[in-house]
Amino acid sequence: MGFFAKLKEGLKKTRDHFTRNVDDLVENTETIDDDFYDSLTDILILADCGANVAEDVVERLRERVKKDRIRSAAQAREVLKELLAEEMDIPQPEMKWPVVMMIVGVNGVGKTTTIGKLALRFQEQGRSVMLAAADTYRAAADEQLAVWAERAQVPIIRSHSGQDPASVVYDAVQSAKNKKTDLLIVDTAGRLHNKKNLMDELSKMRRVIDREFPEASVQCMMVLDATTGQNGIQQARQFQEATRIGGIIMTKLDGTAKGGIAIAVRRELNLPVWYIGVGEGIDDLQPFNAREFVDALF
Repeated sequence: MGFFAKLKEGLKKTRDHFTRNVDDLVENTETIDDDFYDSLTDILILADCGANVAEDVVERLRERVKKDRIRSAAQAREVLKELLAEEMDIPQPEMKWPVVMMIVGVNGVGKTTTIGKLALRFQEQGRSVMLAAADTYRAAADEQLAVWAERAQVPIIRSHSGQDPASVVYDAVQSAKNKKTDLLIVDTAGRLHNKKNLMDELSKMRRVIDREFPEASVQCMMVLDATTGQNGIQQARQFQEATRIGGIIMTKLDGTAKGGIAIAVRRELNLPVWYIGVGEGIDDLQPFNAREFVDALF
């Protein structure tokens, strides 16, 4: 199964609700009027696109309908697709090697699995990869990461007893520099966003990387569980206060009927979605493409 087919299948729950509601509205609309726009706004909000996004997209749709003298709801539906794709399409910064990728997010979003999939993905592209087990707060976190390191056949820097996360990052950076590694992926604790000391530790880790590895491009990627909806956006805002998040990796889109959260993330956080996960398979984590996402959604 190609990735577009997997994406289409992964978005089935959202499509069964969101797209079916849009289609029902289109089929039952004879005249594009205020009731049509109000109903469309409600559908977008129910899909977790967020009220701001829903109202703005519908207002832009209203302007396009008027400007282009669109008369049929079916044509308006196609314009809606264009607007949603534009809403999510933020260019990703170009990777400049070497890269240090910090992976952050609360417990349970799938950080460790995501790291493993990223390691395999970049290795397949011919890049040398190293992992750093800087989640020293959760029991067995480094063992889980070590399983992925073995699976991907990449080196891993693990913590010693009582070692703090920033110290692990320091060791990993020195090793990555010595071995001229292309990509160092740092696993971090599943910080609860109300734990200030843990957020401070995250900031400290970032300072160590900036100081010890200035030639590296640092990307802090936040893993968001799509099933948490708007709560995930609140989590991300807290993380943004602790470190400079460069992008979002969205997991478990196949487990929610509210896949519109991918649209809300871009507007509310002004961050690009870099990767999306629509399944448990190794190749189910793929680069995000706004046009493909909307096509699969519809």
